[in-house]
Amino acid sequence: MKATINDDLCKGCEMCVISCPKKIIELNRSKINGKGYHPAHITNIDECNGCASCAIMCPDVVITVEE
Repeated sequence: MKATINDDLCKGCEMCVISCPKKIIELNRSKINGKGYHPAHITNIDECNGCASCAIMCPDVVITVEE
């Protein structure tokens, strides 16, 4: 499984950060997207189990989980 986050549309609400059971998502404090937010990013994609908790919780539907 592979989760991806659309950096350009993320508003940095941290709902994905809170919901990730593996705690592998955090805000990228060194980047600001076009909307002026620090977007979320996955710190270790190899640890992702594909549970899709992050995608379910994302209010802006910017996270996709694929096999």
